[in-house]
Amino acid sequence: MAAILTSLLSEKLAALQGGPLAVACSGGMDSSALLHALAQLPDARARGLRAIHVDHDLQADSAAWAAHCRDFAAALHVPLHVARVRVKCDSGTGMEDAARRARYAAFADALQAGEILVLAQHRGDQAETVLLKLLRGAGPEGLGAMRALRQLGKGYLWRPLLDLPRSTLVDYSNAHALRWIEDPSNAHTHLSRNFLRHEIFPHLEQHWPQAEAALAHSATWLRAAADYIEAQATTALASLRGAEPATLDWRGWLALPGALRDPVLRRWLREAGLDEPAHFHVAELERQLLAANDRHPCVTFDDTQLRRDRNLLRASRRDRARADD
Repeated sequence: MAAILTSLLSEKLAALQGGPLAVACSGGMDSSALLHALAQLPDARARGLRAIHVDHDLQADSAAWAAHCRDFAAALHVPLHVARVRVKCDSGTGMEDAARRARYAAFADALQAGEILVLAQHRGDQAETVLLKLLRGAGPEGLGAMRALRQLGKGYLWRPLLDLPRSTLVDYSNAHALRWIEDPSNAHTHLSRNFLRHEIFPHLEQHWPQAEAALAHSATWLRAAADYIEAQATTALASLRGAEPATLDWRGWLALPGALRDPVLRRWLREAGLDEPAHFHVAELERQLLAANDRHPCVTFDDTQLRRDRNLLRASRRDRARADD
């Protein structure tokens, strides 16, 4: 059973674009098994193989975890880079999300041009992500969950294990007598993902034994649908954009199919360097634009303001000082 991991990685590595590899190593079982398995593959070493550990400084033992990763990588003759980050605990999105944002920012900064960051996220992680996104009311893009390959900083992010159950990593780790760190926060069920993992999924799998595989399979279909919608949104935006980047033909936007209006608006605002709206903001914009012509539609969210100006919709930064007067 332990050979499944190296066989899968060898097969996926052969189909992967060129570039050196950098394994995200937390010191936990999943990333330890991934780094160990890749270190056994001559093709991985020939590309250039190193590891990156992010020290969030959120646990009393975080320095010891970094030392463990350094020793583990050294035993495999793999260079390790340790990135220390400061997590913004007052970000308003929760500690879990703040730590994730800080971690990915550190990875992006650490990657060299064309380098590929390899993550150990597996099928169980993918299934949890789908359920989390569903509970948050996400659309096709969110329900498509984690991409197997995407750009990150000057390089790429690669998740080769999304079709693999965690049991395969357990078998590999035990077969090679690997030592790893158990993060105590993984048992904290006040964190959303841990609550799903420990409290919800065991009950789901009692009734639907294939729940994990089914959710991950749905993510594959939804990712394909989301990518198609995004391609259509890109084409539609090109025909609706005004002479100025922050303007849009609002009548043409309203005439789009419902599935395209939201992604077109988001892409337009994203490319203008402005905030993206919540779904209820989009619904309110549609309602106001359909109102009588003598009205003056205006929708605001975060630091962004959308106003109708004759045939165009204009996006701009809000003047907070004036708004607060």
